[in-house]
Amino acid sequence: MAPAPFERVGRSAPPGAPPGTCWESVIIPARIETITEQVMISEAETSADGTITKPAVFATETRQEITRPREESYFQTLCPDELTPDYISSLQRALAARGLYDGLITATLNTQTRAAIRRYQQELGIDSQTLSLRAARSLGLSAVELAD
Repeated sequence: MAPAPFERVGRSAPPGAPPGTCWESVIIPARIETITEQVMISEAETSADGTITKPAVFATETRQEITRPREESYFQTLCPDELTPDYISSLQRALAARGLYDGLITATLNTQTRAAIRRYQQELGIDSQTLSLRAARSLGLSAVELAD
């Protein structure tokens, strides 16, 4: 049986996260590049008149370098008790209104809904199928906290 799509929500949080809030993390994998170079092993030998008597010797060296280290990024999510069938139906309608969801309004977090969430959130810089609180607020589905 596959885990529920929001099963991990709230399980991990960044240091200093307010109590009672739910979080998810996104892993940004390291970028590793393979570098291949020709390295001179010995220089060419030449005679007094400039004629090459022995050509230079080269070897191919290949190495891998980490050009960007692995990163873990956190984002705040709705807590599981907030993801009611009514809320999910509203989410599906909001995503459909933006042309990101073309399935039936099922009130379930099906594969189509999760794919639409990911497409919407990529515009926000979040590559996840877990609905972020930021995305929910920008869709008009969750209250925005105002500064005092």
